[in-house]
Amino acid sequence: MKRLSILILALLVAAAPLYAQKNPDLRYLPKAQVQRAEMILPQVKGYNIYKADFHIHTVYSDGDVSAKGRVTEAYYDGLDIISITDHLEYRPYEPKMLKATQGYHKILPEAKNHKITHKAADKDGILADLNVPYEEAKKPAQRLGMLAIPGVEITRHPDKIGHYNALFVKDANTIYDPDPAQSIRNAKKQGALVMHNHPGWKRKTVDMNEFHQQVYGEGLIDGVEIVNGGSFGSKLIKRCLDNKLFMAAATDAHSTTHYIYDGRGYFRTCTFVLAKELSLKAVKDALVKDRTLAYAYDNVIGSEELVREFFNNSVKMNVAYTSSKGEKTVVFTNMTSIPMRLRRAAKGDGALLNPFQSISFKVAKDKDLTFTVLNLWTADEEHPKGMNLKVAYKAKDLK
Repeated sequence: MKRLSILILALLVAAAPLYAQKNPDLRYLPKAQVQRAEMILPQVKGYNIYKADFHIHTVYSDGDVSAKGRVTEAYYDGLDIISITDHLEYRPYEPKMLKATQGYHKILPEAKNHKITHKAADKDGILADLNVPYEEAKKPAQRLGMLAIPGVEITRHPDKIGHYNALFVKDANTIYDPDPAQSIRNAKKQGALVMHNHPGWKRKTVDMNEFHQQVYGEGLIDGVEIVNGGSFGSKLIKRCLDNKLFMAAATDAHSTTHYIYDGRGYFRTCTFVLAKELSLKAVKDALVKDRTLAYAYDNVIGSEELVREFFNNSVKMNVAYTSSKGEKTVVFTNMTSIPMRLRRAAKGDGALLNPFQSISFKVAKDKDLTFTVLNLWTADEEHPKGMNLKVAYKAKDLK
């Protein structure tokens, strides 16, 4: 038997070149392996940090990518959670879809009620199945170890009403109502969490108008998208803190994300969700209890409690050397993928603490070490240059 196995192996090896030479004009070049962009982050208050994008569009509304394609894209962008939130009232691709399938559906010669952002639908209502994007994304996300959250975007006049993402919906087809406030109420009746999207988009202010005051006053809003792509409404931090709303950052992706983020050397805009596990229940609990941080272009934004904890668990400090005169050399090591932009409060000089690298500071005997982390945000400034999170190490700590 052993001699037979050797003979078979020899025949297979001999046959391999013959098979490869069936077409001697073809050469098989090594394929480059696509790699997932991993963002290394600390635990915060004992919770894992999961990267989420709660605002994404596909060809089922006005995006350029399929729902399944969004899952693959998000995986390689390093995300753990996505919610495809196609527009409830604005779906300009439907005429093209109907045209492509007109041989199957001759009943409807053209799309109906697919552009109703500034007017109500007619008696026929929305005819599309708005749950399809989530259904298409759910299983591919599971196969990649990701979590897909069912969602939809309630889309009305940007200045007078605004846009709102309903997350964790049970049936997107039953949310629409000519009254936008009632649409939000319908989502809330399903147990959805509602996020106010880009409050400053196509407006001259992020301040609330009459409609905003109504829906916020009714307790219909659970969170605010304080960063949309690269647009940061810094005044919205206070709104979230005052009203106990979760803070979110999202891409609002319509086209592909690669050239916007990875192509420019940045991780994708996302929300850091502080949860015990990657499940619908745990993620929803984190949003309800405002355990989120917004991330965009190396900036981390949130409550001072969470941001300070994020920094303390990201950067390790130790005293490497003490001179005979008592001057200390203090070394900071960044254990994460997020660079830290530091500025000494006493001297005003700056330093960039890159991911997985160390820098050192000289501290005179019995002096405190105080600096500002410019890319960590906990409040608004009139002309924000960075987060005014001051980190101080007392002399007694530098031993």
